[in-house]
Amino acid sequence: MSGNTAMLDAKTIKMDAPPAKKIKADKKAPVIEKKQPLQKRAENLINIKVPGISIFAIIGTLIISVLMVFVVLAQVSYNEAATEAVRMSTQLRTLTEKHRTLELAFESSIDLKEIERIARDELGMSRPDAAQIMTITTLPRDTAVVITPEQERGVQGFAEFLKSLTDYFRR
Repeated sequence: MSGNTAMLDAKTIKMDAPPAKKIKADKKAPVIEKKQPLQKRAENLINIKVPGISIFAIIGTLIISVLMVFVVLAQVSYNEAATEAVRMSTQLRTLTEKHRTLELAFESSIDLKEIERIARDELGMSRPDAAQIMTITTLPRDTAVVITPEQERGVQGFAEFLKSLTDYFRR
């Protein structure tokens, strides 16, 4: 295509647009629109769509708000419990140290020689004689058998129990 053929003249273009209407403009008389009947206007007002809020959106918002309040209250309760736990841990540590100190003081306050003196002098007690001391030896020694849960099961456990009982009385 050459530059001459690409250019179009306004006369060669056909326009399919409808002819323009001539509007009479009277400067003296204002343009008055026809009034719609009352029923037609009411129908137009009824057909107007006003954006609304769904009941599900309201209920959902309320539920979320209540849950958020519960989460905040739970967090506050958790923080109070954590603070209380730290306070009680510190108090436990302090009381444990105090207990150790008091236990050492109590143990150091016990004087065995003083207790023996009070027993002899004030209470009239004496050490036992050689005739008062008796030694008892038992033969055979008493023994105890610990039964594990596996041994307790069924007839086998009962049979082992009877066998150990008969062995005990044979001695």
